[in-house]
Amino acid sequence: MKHTLRFRTVNKDIFLDIKKGRKTVETRAATERYQNIKAGDTLVLVCGKEKIEKKIKKVKLFKTIATLLNAYSLKRIMPNLNSAKEWRKELYTYPDYKEKIKKFGLVALEL
Repeated sequence: MKHTLRFRTVNKDIFLDIKKGRKTVETRAATERYQNIKAGDTLVLVCGKEKIEKKIKKVKLFKTIATLLNAYSLKRIMPNLNSAKEWRKELYTYPDYKEKIKKFGLVALEL
């Protein structure tokens, strides 16, 4: 099955890190939209007019940012950041993410 993930133009650096293979774990708030994604599915990543496809190797759900960071190094999630505090700050720039993470947790998609 194919799933489309869109990146805002302001987040093109994240899109390019996935394209280059530097970012190997994509995370999203685990809302209903992401709960039917399974290992073996294909992610279609879109940023502006650019598009790439990546096969999902593994999908894991986490209740908190801290538990996710116990399972994955920050460099696999956000290669350009240096601390969990920076990543938390980045996550909370997305609309309603603090509330969504509290309610649904996070999904980690290994690429």
